[in-house]
Amino acid sequence: MNEGFSALILAGSRGGVDPVAGYAGVSHKALIVLEGETLLARVAKALRDAGATRIAVSVSDDAVRAEATALGLTVLTAASGPSLSVREGIAALGTPLMVTTADHALLHPDWVRAFRADAPPRADVAVLLARRDVIERAAPGTKRTYLRFADGAWSGCNLFQFATPRSIAALDLWAQVEADRKRPWRIVRRLGVGTLLRYLSCRLTLVDAVAHLGRMAGLNAAAVATPYGLAAVDVDKPGDLDLVRALLAEQRAAH
Repeated sequence: MNEGFSALILAGSRGGVDPVAGYAGVSHKALIVLEGETLLARVAKALRDAGATRIAVSVSDDAVRAEATALGLTVLTAASGPSLSVREGIAALGTPLMVTTADHALLHPDWVRAFRADAPPRADVAVLLARRDVIERAAPGTKRTYLRFADGAWSGCNLFQFATPRSIAALDLWAQVEADRKRPWRIVRRLGVGTLLRYLSCRLTLVDAVAHLGRMAGLNAAAVATPYGLAAVDVDKPGDLDLVRALLAEQRAAH
């Protein structure tokens, strides 16, 4: 898929002092500087290099708003949660819409291009995930939250494709998943008794689980596996920032 696309970067705040921002000494983690660029600038550049022709950023911090404006991004005011911000992003930019987060510090254009190419053409919504062994091979020792299925343990990569107008139906389900994002068992419990039993007996695959969630929302949903383990590394806690800095230092040394 070589045609241009629209993208939304989520850069809102959950309220209170973000531990990563505090650790880095900035007001918002989107403003953390790596190799001379803010995280927001790095993510926007990766999206542009992947083919994004329209990029909006959902913000709640005045300093992030100023940075987004300086970068030439369309600025949207963040809603009370990510799913509501995506809803407003779809209203502003339409579909297809690629969604990611401002703390996706290592985001690479190749990951985005591969995701778009590998997403099934009939999928209304697609989510990118990486298997644990792929992640740990790329970033040994990193700690992520995993969902365990018959085909392995998987972690999200903060990349979502809302391909059709019907995909907006996934946002109500996303809001429920947001509430349980650190409690994977509750997410699985929403699959229903029969599917839950398949999960508990290690017979439920990730692809089947995501497809089932899609059917619950009345749409076609797809899980896309990435071969890029670093795609699952975001800056969610101070240790993640240390890891990202170390990985970037290794890349510089290699070149």
